[in-house]
Amino acid sequence: MTATLDSPKPRQDLVERSLPFLPKGSEIRQAFIAQAAPNFGYFLVTYLTGLTMSRIKYRCVAVTKDAIYVLESSKFSGGAKPQSLVATMPRHTRLGPVSGGWAQLELAGERHWVHKRFHEQIAAADHEAGFTR
Repeated sequence: MTATLDSPKPRQDLVERSLPFLPKGSEIRQAFIAQAAPNFGYFLVTYLTGLTMSRIKYRCVAVTKDAIYVLESSKFSGGAKPQSLVATMPRHTRLGPVSGGWAQLELAGERHWVHKRFHEQIAAADHEAGFTR
């Protein structure tokens, strides 16, 4: 795992836990956690009561120079422990732009939300793919 001077380093735990689900020799350039639900209100209900946790999907997204990998993660890890590969997206897919506390983006045909702590990873992935804001 390496990052350029322009690119923030991905979290090491996400890199280490994602690599077993990627092709051998993959180098993860960016990694972030995303959550999918029918609408954003599910996150509020889950936060307050935990009742809708079963309806939220937790994902870890790993970006390499060749592809974007969407990985299913355990609910109780909050997305930080990938368990299986859900989808592979073309590397030229634009992920952002992202802004706000929780940015909404489309991954593998589903609406996801990403916390602002991972927005730099998304911006770096888009920049490396040739997209500008």
